[in-house]
Amino acid sequence: MPELRDILYQVPIVSVSGNMALPVTHITADSREVIPGSVFVAIHGVHVDGHQFIPQAIEKGASVVVCEDLPKQITPQVSYVQVTDSALACGLMASHFFGDPSEHMQVIGVTGTNGKTTVVTLLYQLFTRLGFKTGLISTVQNIIVDTAEPATHTTPDAIQLHRLLARMYEQGCRYVFMEASSHAIHQKRIAGVRYAGGVFTNITHDHLDYHRTFENYLKAKKTFFDQLHSDAFALTNIDDRNGMVMVQNTSAQIATYALRKQADFKARVIENHLTGLQLEIDHQSIHCRLIGKFNAYNLLAAYGVACLLKQPRDEALRILSDVNGPEGRFDYFISPVQHIMAIVDYAHTPDALKNVLQTILDLKQSHQQLITVVGCGGDRDRTKRPEMALVAARFSDQAIFTSDNPRSEDPQAIIDEMKAGLTASMLAKTLTIVDRKEAIRTACTLARSHDIILIAGKGHEKYQEIKGVKYPFDDKQVVREILISLGK
Repeated sequence: MPELRDILYQVPIVSVSGNMALPVTHITADSREVIPGSVFVAIHGVHVDGHQFIPQAIEKGASVVVCEDLPKQITPQVSYVQVTDSALACGLMASHFFGDPSEHMQVIGVTGTNGKTTVVTLLYQLFTRLGFKTGLISTVQNIIVDTAEPATHTTPDAIQLHRLLARMYEQGCRYVFMEASSHAIHQKRIAGVRYAGGVFTNITHDHLDYHRTFENYLKAKKTFFDQLHSDAFALTNIDDRNGMVMVQNTSAQIATYALRKQADFKARVIENHLTGLQLEIDHQSIHCRLIGKFNAYNLLAAYGVACLLKQPRDEALRILSDVNGPEGRFDYFISPVQHIMAIVDYAHTPDALKNVLQTILDLKQSHQQLITVVGCGGDRDRTKRPEMALVAARFSDQAIFTSDNPRSEDPQAIIDEMKAGLTASMLAKTLTIVDRKEAIRTACTLARSHDIILIAGKGHEKYQEIKGVKYPFDDKQVVREILISLGK
């Protein structure tokens, strides 16, 4: 059992008072989780300031308070640690409390706007098949060796993250592949994690409701690479115009991947079909189950990581030719009667939606109609709503605007904001159906034999959030049931 002074190692401290030799049995940043003897870390959060809950934490039995601002009333039997940054302190303390698990495994972080989930999922499958016990931390799920758990956030909070990493280490994981979201980086939820490497996929318009400007969003992503150690690697996509910007100040060993430019890891798309990709990587031709040029980048990133971690190249390519993408990423079902292809994809940014639609357009036959069902989430970046609608209307034969997760907002108001920038000709090929199930049903009804339906935005999610309540809803299950019931 560590003592308080042990878990304060490397934490930037302003002042201390009380017993620093106290044994630490529990650490939390949530006053509701305090038990007698807890270390309570008060963090200035986005919506709530943890400093307001110091009295409640003490009342529930906290023996240590870690904070940036000392309370006016000091409780004599409580030890206080004033720090310069509570969020940073929380990550460092959590790492030490759980035995610094990331120091004993190879943890690889993947960041970028699109592709994070696919890359970490490919890496998890690849290294598992290479014979290693492997961990996965993703938007879809967390996996410890072969036990999967639902994920509540792209990246857990610092204490949950280090607890999860500790469980992975206890179960014998040698490699861990995790998404690192811009929110988590900015909020220092990944503080205390020692990364063996980092991957940059791409950066486009997203999360401006949180970051306010694209420059802030870019800076948050870049911070991840700025903090890598010199013995780590930084693998970056140099086809993205900000690919080298990401790594310009890193101490890590820089490696590059690309389809268009010369790079350390280079791929070429030979054939691109709705049944998969034919790629040339390292002068070897492989066929992969994943679809679309954007997945060529994801496969290449996974291959680059395997090489940088000194895995056999030929074996890595062989395994990558046989892996599946994550649930809800270009996840398709073909109806048994009329062979209508229904594609469910998590695309919830203008660029991601454009990538998926452009891929379908490049691959579909001239006689096939493309029908897109899409919405935008409530209480999120409103600036991307008209852009999402513009992309859907431009690249689809028919676009149906519907609810995504409206959360606290009025679904119709969200759709109205989506449609605001459309021309008359674009509006002529769009429908508005607020109820998501009815929107999907309408798409299925309009579809003819061999047509393609894209249902975008929610992907793997098994719920729809309306007015604070999460109702069961699975896009893939819904479209499958409707197409079968219609006899299509």
